[in-house]
Amino acid sequence: MRAGTALRLALRDCYVNSWRLVLVNGALGLVLAVTVFLAVVWRPALVLVVLAGPLAASLVHCSVTLVREGNLTFADAFAGFRLHWRRGLQLAAAGLVLVLFAIVALRVYSGSPLLWPLAFAAAYVAVLLGIYQVVLWTLAIAEPNRSLRASLREAAVLVARKPGSTFRLGLALLFLNAVGIAAAVMPFLTLTIAYSFVAAAHFALPAPTPEERS
Repeated sequence: MRAGTALRLALRDCYVNSWRLVLVNGALGLVLAVTVFLAVVWRPALVLVVLAGPLAASLVHCSVTLVREGNLTFADAFAGFRLHWRRGLQLAAAGLVLVLFAIVALRVYSGSPLLWPLAFAAAYVAVLLGIYQVVLWTLAIAEPNRSLRASLREAAVLVARKPGSTFRLGLALLFLNAVGIAAAVMPFLTLTIAYSFVAAAHFALPAPTPEERS
């Protein structure tokens, strides 16, 4: 699915189901906000972001359920947490490693004007890695019986097959979350995180048939 179509369908789904998504989105946003605050005071506290993994897995489960079935209940959030909390911890740990590598690369390459082309390339790769992470979470939670290694390969193939569309989706979601944080101060006061996962589910998963949604 194209990035624009995925963003439009996610807007519709989040509007209809906002009151069901807001609790999980809020809990996840609160954990992330507290982690960032602690990391500013004491940098090693950044590792605590891994604890947000099970909540993120629950939110992804809700997003996948919404895209596949067109409906969502509060029970889906609890079911997602119970089913995927271990995988959520694994994915969060892997995501933290990628984020740290991206931060180091950007800091190194942006330190000299001569390295600006490399800094731009690093920023481009960082955006791709960000949306790759969202796609990976979607595929890994959507198919819990599939190995994490297989989900890693599938996500990489999807991003490599549609780099332009992936980059546009990543930029749109990055901008949306930045605006949401700036406007509401804290990300748990908006639905931008949930919207990002729903958009990624539309982007990465096959479109369900009317029979599958009934």
